[in-house]
Amino acid sequence: MATETLTPGPSPASGRGEQLLPSPTPVGEGPGVRARPGRWLRGWGRRTVIGVPYLFLVLFFSAPFLVVLKISVSDMEGIHFKDLLTWTDGTLTLQLKFNTYQFLVSDPVYILTYLESIGFAALNTLICLAIGYPFAYFMARSPAAWRPALLMLVSLPFWTSYLLRVYAWKGLLDDDGVVNNLLLWLHVIDSPIKMMHTAFSMMVGMVYTYLPFMILPLYANLVKMDTRLLEAAADLGSTPLRTFWLVTVPLSWSGIIAGSMLVFIPSIGEYVIPELLGGATTLMIGRVLWDEFFRNFDWAMASAVAVSMVGLILLPLAIFNHYQTRVSGEES
Repeated sequence: MATETLTPGPSPASGRGEQLLPSPTPVGEGPGVRARPGRWLRGWGRRTVIGVPYLFLVLFFSAPFLVVLKISVSDMEGIHFKDLLTWTDGTLTLQLKFNTYQFLVSDPVYILTYLESIGFAALNTLICLAIGYPFAYFMARSPAAWRPALLMLVSLPFWTSYLLRVYAWKGLLDDDGVVNNLLLWLHVIDSPIKMMHTAFSMMVGMVYTYLPFMILPLYANLVKMDTRLLEAAADLGSTPLRTFWLVTVPLSWSGIIAGSMLVFIPSIGEYVIPELLGGATTLMIGRVLWDEFFRNFDWAMASAVAVSMVGLILLPLAIFNHYQTRVSGEES
């Protein structure tokens, strides 16, 4: 149904006979009219799109993390863990055991392991950035017809199993592997070089594995860059190198941060590559976590190590989120 409002018509005093005539108002816009069902459905859809990821995080991250956190501060009773909250004689008691965390910060082995994990992850991030940035820049500046093929080449390793790709490096870097046999055949070396089970072999495997995670965010950022800014810098007399450092790099900073986080965060807790390619001297927190769980069967200590590792991961995430919020505020 439609409501009516009064609009001025021709008046007799002006010779054109203005008078107030009713004009229709569209349905649903008058006062007191209820919102249409479509508007409610759109709001419900937005809430669903936002709520499903949050539900996923609660079920598959927050709940297991709380279980691990509970184990890390619980006391063992045989093969079971004691309850944190107990009700005895009308008294509610909360019992938290922090000796595992005290041992973590006092034992030099765990401190060294954390520091080495951060160091290897940072080195892996820097190497991936040094290799990935020129490759992403070449992809972004290549003809549009070539870009799908280049993207396919970057994502091609994901088509095979992660474990098989790591094992392939064992065949390449072993004492009787492809690399040593090739160098011996070329008479570059007289005896095989020890490459397997060293920090070198571990870093080779980590760089190979995480390099696509650096290239893809950088490419997504560089391909959207306005090339007219580079032309303007050249017209003002800037050299190509100066233009790169003062124009290209600042504009691609968000891609650098995103790629660095995608490489650095999983590199800290890497287990498979240090186990298969690393040696006894390459201590990583993922290997220590595995040993505590499945060799020492010390679940409380292993849970404390896992909680501490999550804290190490959340710190760079908080820094990245702060940077993204600041950049968004400056752009707006």
